[in-house]
Formats: sequence, structure tokens, C-alpha cells
Amino acid sequence: MFGESLSGAVIMTFLMSMVPVIELRGALPVGVAAGLSVPAATIISIIGNMLPVPFILLLLRKVFAWLRSFPKLGGLIDRLEQRAHLKGQTVKKYRTLGLFILVAIPLPGTGAWTGALVASVLNMRMKSALPAIFFGVCVAGLIVALVTAGVIHLF
Repeated sequence: MFGESLSGAVIMTFLMSMVPVIELRGALPVGVAAGLSVPAATIISIIGNMLPVPFILLLLRKVFAWLRSFPKLGGLIDRLEQRAHLKGQTVKKYRTLGLFILVAIPLPGTGAWTGALVASVLNMRMKSALPAIFFGVCVAGLIVALVTAGVIHLF
């Protein structure tokens, strides 16, 4: 099992941080619970959380277009884009700063995947979207690390 060794904890944390919805905010505390230090779990989670982002930014529109060719998936794609447009209102107003804030707040419905989806739907250029998402992930990592460290000290 992954969590039985230090390398298993690293792999589990890394892979978990790449999963949509769970991302860094779920992987970091799990990595610490599996035996990683808070700084190690933070760095591993940031790297894992960022790995899919360039691919999402580059390929999402093409994947959505392809998925629309399947009648049953078209509605799902429309709902995802509507969600991105709703989340993207602040981003649209403040552009890069808005994207950074969307990603930096570690709450459900925010994060690197949502940020990349919003950036893609709003046709933001990668050279402005990628740094905003990266720094947002770093801030979210710091917040989650501080909360995780605080919880550890309570027990």
C-alpha cells in the first residue's frame, strides 16, 4: 500500500494533489498524516497540483469540442463552461489578480483545476494564467500548511 513507507507517502501525496476537487488542500494533510513533514507535504502537493495545469490550459478547449460530438456529453460540457463563466466573473473583472485570488483561497470549488478551467474559458493567455495559478497554488499551500500544522499542535 502507498502509505506504508516514506516513498509511498510521497507518491500518494503527489498523485492525490493532481486529482480534481481533492487537489493540494486534500493531499497536503493526508501526506502529513502519512508521515511527511508539513514542508515536504506542501512542496510535493504544490508540484503535483501544478503538473496538470499547462495541459488543461493548452488542451481543454479542444477536448471540450471533441466531447461535444457525443450527444450525451454536450450538456455536461455546457454545465462545466457555465460554472466556469460564473466563477470567472471576478476573474474577468480583475484578470490575472482575480485568477490568483480564485486559486489561492483553499475552499471547495476553487483551486488549480477550476482556475485553469476559468482561464481557458475566458481565453486567457498561458503566459499570464500560468503564473497566476502557480502563485495562487503556493498561497493555498501555505494556508493549508499553516492550518495543518496548527491542528497537529492541538493534539
